Amino acid sequence: MSIRSLDLLDIPTIARYRNDVLTLDSARALTRGHPLGAMGLLAYINPARHLYAAISNGGETALLGGIIHTHGDTFAKLLYLAPSSQLHDPQLPALIEHLAVQAGEWQAFHVIAEVDETSDVFPALRMAGFSVYAWQRVWDASLLEKTGAGNGGEWKRMQSIDLPAVQSLHYQIVPQLLHPVEPAPNRVTGFVHEDMKCFANVTAGMYGMVLTPLIHPDEEHVSEKIISLVTNLPDRRARAVYLNVRSYQAWLEPVLADLGAKASARQAVMVKHLARLVRNDQTVRAVPTNVGVQPSRMSRMDVDE
Repeated sequence: MSIRSLDLLDIPTIARYRNDVLTLDSARALTRGHPLGAMGLLAYINPARHLYAAISNGGETALLGGIIHTHGDTFAKLLYLAPSSQLHDPQLPALIEHLAVQAGEWQAFHVIAEVDETSDVFPALRMAGFSVYAWQRVWDASLLEKTGAGNGGEWKRMQSIDLPAVQSLHYQIVPQLLHPVEPAPNRVTGFVHEDMKCFANVTAGMYGMVLTPLIHPDEEHVSEKIISLVTNLPDRRARAVYLNVRSYQAWLEPVLADLGAKASARQAVMVKHLARLVRNDQTVRAVPTNVGVQPSRMSRMDVDE
């Protein structure tokens, strides 16, 4: 079996699979479009972007896969697999593992994949070491109207002074067992509500905007706050707006349904914890650099579980 990075000679294969792709990063697909389209391929030209694609030629069918990582994040995300009609190919787990190795080169601790719960790719992902840690559903909120937003209060762009409050909100809402996979926000991005009990991370692209909300369960007038957020997004233009709701915020789903938002199919959010080979007498960085923990020394394998 031969697995290597994509190059210009693979353009015919890419063109053949353009309409036969399984996307595994919902936010990127909704905001930036088809991963094998023209805009998706142009992203590989940017040398500052952690974006990698590979091809497996070992079986009867060539298999493609992509993975992406944002500088500073502790996780990478599987971007796509193709062709989606060959998800039972016995070579697919090896391709996924190859992509995960690249994530380790970027010093990511985990790899995440978002998969429709009826997808045929589950066996291959499980063989490659992935397991389900949460569920999510993406809601199309593009057509929400401003009616009833009078009690919604004001949202503002997050500033550095708001970061501690947003991190505190994260720790109150996201279950502790998920903190290693979903760490608290460490960037000044997104929107916060004036009462500091609501936060929305934003992923934006040419085709749409995806909001990932964190709203405290004790918050009042949630419907109005959601309408206020969606209808007053700056620089929205004519782009579609989506809300990504994870299982630990599932109480928001009836609210969105009552508002008229349209739900997509439920997805499993899967994670693979990476094993990192370390040299003898090398200090192992298992926690962020700003946390004061006495380092340990290991001589064989450090495994994140």
